[in-house]
Amino acid sequence: MALLVQKYGGTSVGTVERIESVADKVIRSVEQGNQVVVVVSAMSGETNRLLTLAKEISKRPNERELDVLLSTGEQVTIALLSMAFHQRGYHARSYTGSQVSIVTDSAHNKARIRSVADEKIHRDLAKNRIVVVAGFQGSDEEGNITTLGRGGSDTSAVALAVALGADECQIFTDVDGVYTTDPRVVPQARRLDQITFDEMLEMASLGSKVLQIRAVEFAGKYRVPLRVLSSFSEGGGTLITYEDSMMEQAVISGIAFNRDEAQLTITGVPDKPGVAHQILGPISEANIEVDMIVQNVAPDQTTDFTFTVNRNDYERGLEILTQIAEELGAEAASGDAEIVKVSLVGVGMRSHAGIASKMFQTLASESINIRMISTSEIKISVVIDEKYLELGVRMLHSSFGLDRL
Repeated sequence: MALLVQKYGGTSVGTVERIESVADKVIRSVEQGNQVVVVVSAMSGETNRLLTLAKEISKRPNERELDVLLSTGEQVTIALLSMAFHQRGYHARSYTGSQVSIVTDSAHNKARIRSVADEKIHRDLAKNRIVVVAGFQGSDEEGNITTLGRGGSDTSAVALAVALGADECQIFTDVDGVYTTDPRVVPQARRLDQITFDEMLEMASLGSKVLQIRAVEFAGKYRVPLRVLSSFSEGGGTLITYEDSMMEQAVISGIAFNRDEAQLTITGVPDKPGVAHQILGPISEANIEVDMIVQNVAPDQTTDFTFTVNRNDYERGLEILTQIAEELGAEAASGDAEIVKVSLVGVGMRSHAGIASKMFQTLASESINIRMISTSEIKISVVIDEKYLELGVRMLHSSFGLDRL
């Protein structure tokens, strides 16, 4: 008998018909001899509907009350799904995050889980009940309802899997696993049977939206096997596991890309100690996150400083950088919001040389200019013009043989 935590997202429970389909899928797992704890999101579109209502009352709703409002979305889903189990003759019990004692900090709208109590769920499982838990929410030590931010249901599921000692945490979504890249860009993209936690973390941070980063971090830290599966079709999905359990690892596992990038540049800055802080300090104080950084020092002892930010922060970032340029006596500040980041990811890079060279050669063969480069132990990222995104990803996917693994 295996103990499984299964999470179903908003599209998976978007209608009554889909909720009933989820009930049938869970029952099949139970009939195979498994104990199942189900974590669900709000029905598709419900959270946005509630946010819209809140904004009609106030442009900046009180954060505590907003959490009270948003948490009701999942409460609807857990009740309906439990009713579906009862209708089919199965014992089930639903719980909100606070009822099952998912304790978080007090950071409303973006809380982090501190602890999960497992006694109540284990008692229900011992009575052959299917347990249904609201994802995305918990309560702080004072009993205030909190929410975990967008995608928080993934983190709820992993946290429950850790607390319960589950054999596997299964994330059911609208895709049937993790692919070598986005199939909408490369139709030849292949579903991976397995991927390591490190690779999945890189893929998630670089633009792949299959799983929330915090959920992958949590699962990797506590060594809980994660599996991504489709709510709408059968199949083995993709298992996210430990590197030492994978017998033979491909050099490159996947290609991630992020369209939400923008580049900012300040040129002709006097090159002296502390200049990087003088540039990035005000950017950081404006709560703008910086990703890639390149600095070039010219023979005349001036420097050009280029960095990337989220595209949503581009206008504000350029405004701040223009002011900094005036204060430092720099030549100019400029920017470009039509760039993308493309990344190769694979633990096999650790033992294979020449990956970067092959990547650069592949892009050069299509006259795709590389603006910036960043590397880590299992990742190589480049910034290129947005118009070359699909061509670049397709060429790299073919060049590294990802369509014939």
